[in-house]
Amino acid sequence: MTLVKSVYRGRFAPSPTGPLHFGSLVAAAGSFLEARARGGEWLLRMEDVDQPRCSMAAADEIVRALEAFGFAWDGEVVWQSRRTEAYAAALERLKAAGRVFPCGCTRRELADSAIAPDGATLYPGTCRHGLPDGRAPRAWRIAVGDTRISFDDAIQGRIASDLASEAGDFILLRADGLFAYQLAVVVDDAEAGITHVVRGADLLTSTPRQIFLQQCLGVPTPGYAHLPVAVNAAGEKLSKQTRAAPVNISRPGPALIAALEFLGQRPPQDLRGATVQDIWVWAMANWQLGYVPCGPAQAGIGQNAARWDNRADT
Repeated sequence: MTLVKSVYRGRFAPSPTGPLHFGSLVAAAGSFLEARARGGEWLLRMEDVDQPRCSMAAADEIVRALEAFGFAWDGEVVWQSRRTEAYAAALERLKAAGRVFPCGCTRRELADSAIAPDGATLYPGTCRHGLPDGRAPRAWRIAVGDTRISFDDAIQGRIASDLASEAGDFILLRADGLFAYQLAVVVDDAEAGITHVVRGADLLTSTPRQIFLQQCLGVPTPGYAHLPVAVNAAGEKLSKQTRAAPVNISRPGPALIAALEFLGQRPPQDLRGATVQDIWVWAMANWQLGYVPCGPAQAGIGQNAARWDNRADT
């Protein structure tokens, strides 16, 4: 009998709400290096399912930045906004299995509900057993019951989550007709054959929900590794909302070296001033996932991230 060697397949999936900043560069570099170091494939997906927040201009800018930094992905770029039929089919499967229910609650009605650890509102179960009289369905939610999800993260260690108290019956189809991020990600990863997900620890709370959806849909669960998140001097995650500066694509070397340092790698002094191609050659030959710091953020990380972000734009 011939044994078929499984192929490592990773991905980078930015939301095109703004230009590539240092935090996004860290996530891209970590996922790219782990995939290439393991002889695997690395895919690029634009997570533009939340279309009102995304723009084609931002997506184009992200692609140009990745190219300037020497990233090379396998296959064509995948766009979530073009995959609504796949998400609708998955939702229909969940309906047929009795896993989901229509919800007629408004955001205002849920405003005084309990708050989950990630700051989101916990659904109180108003429509779980049927819509109240006179209510029309606005969204579709998945019933989590008393499910408890545990998994081993390659960086953060053992993670356990009680979905009822930490996520609640979360939305899969929004009131505005758009599919939710959680469903889109699970469907996309399954159809692309993603075997490993390397991304920022800001998405760590989403992982139990995604594993639950994978179980409900009967698709494989990838391995997970959540990288520490880059934050600014105020301890805020670098993002469009916190006005993170875009990386400087005209001088990618310093920011790439800074991203490697942030990820716990140890680029030698003589690599400073090297070409992007030479930096990648060293990084791929020396990448160690075990060197990546554990925890959603490091002590003192905010000032370092801000310094690196500014240095990348000088």
